[in-house]
Amino acid sequence: MSYKLKKKIAILGSTGSIGTQALEVIQSHSEIFQVEVLTAMNNAALLIEQAIHFKPNAVVIASEDLYNKVSLALADYDIKVYAGQEAIAQIVEMDTVDIVLLAMVGYAGLKPALKAVDAGKKMALANKETLVVAGELILEKALEKKVQILPVDSEHSAIFQCLVGEHNNPIEKLWLTASGGPFRGYSKKRLHTVTKEQALKHPNWDMGCKISIDSATLMNKGLEVIEARWLFDVEPHKIDVVVHPQSIVHSMVQFTDSSIKAQMGLPDMKLPIIYALAYPERVFTDFKRFSFTDYPHLTFEKPDAETFGCLSLAYEALKKCGNMPCILNAANEVAVEYFLKDKISFLEIPQLIHNCMEKLSYVRKPDYDTLVQTHYETINFAKNLLNK
Repeated sequence: MSYKLKKKIAILGSTGSIGTQALEVIQSHSEIFQVEVLTAMNNAALLIEQAIHFKPNAVVIASEDLYNKVSLALADYDIKVYAGQEAIAQIVEMDTVDIVLLAMVGYAGLKPALKAVDAGKKMALANKETLVVAGELILEKALEKKVQILPVDSEHSAIFQCLVGEHNNPIEKLWLTASGGPFRGYSKKRLHTVTKEQALKHPNWDMGCKISIDSATLMNKGLEVIEARWLFDVEPHKIDVVVHPQSIVHSMVQFTDSSIKAQMGLPDMKLPIIYALAYPERVFTDFKRFSFTDYPHLTFEKPDAETFGCLSLAYEALKKCGNMPCILNAANEVAVEYFLKDKISFLEIPQLIHNCMEKLSYVRKPDYDTLVQTHYETINFAKNLLNK
């Protein structure tokens, strides 16, 4: 397959887990892809290294204190250097950008996502919090601008792949698979003493700290349920979670004729990354191939939503909708931050989120400014609760 023009990619969050893997994909397929923009929050050293290697048109470091360091290091290269969160939001509007890969972690991805959609840019979305917080706003804008949003999460990529060619065939159910995380099968009593080091050891996937903790609490799966509701325009009661410890079946779609389509493969985030960037084409990769004989037993079980309360909280937030998923997400960001700092226990994570959802003001139809206000109010409220 030949490509006349390379696809120019802006990677927002190039120094994180998804960003670094995306750069490996781009390097392996340099005949197809070209790095146009790289951005990072605080990891100036790695951003500089990436910029020198890939020679993008521009880079942005979110931390303005690090601008001089990045600028001086790249002074001898024909690379524009910017700094600040606002610059990240603005850089996606560049005429030379074909695809925006949103790989930033957490709420920080919301404004760049809205800007990218408003600018009519095709978006490969690896930041689930964006649709959790403002799914309705973003999908309305994407429909208006005729922008395609391609999921990079392995589960949502799997669903997307299962739906290709199905046109408007009605969906009966979406099945999101979960590994169960490092504490699968644990009782609440046993969870009282787990440590962050244990929580960070995901059995199947190589992920950053925030996502690894979310996987351990099952919040990651809860956020994916909310994301799936908006990505695929499916009502919450048609989205279910099943624990699949081997992580071979990445997700499934059940249709009204009772048939189920599944997307399978070895756990490797590079596959959904390259699928999103190259879509609608599939390109050859040298990724390790799956063998059924290596996995004679694929198992499935119901998630323990009572022990792992974050999953139930996510469904509750989705049922209420409005600004409730925003409250859920912001409270979870604080809870994970404090857990990683050894300031709260594992079981205090869902307790904090529940308290925030109970106490903070509910808005049924929030606009962007209301969501921003909700986010910061939740963060302040959660931190005040923990600092008492």
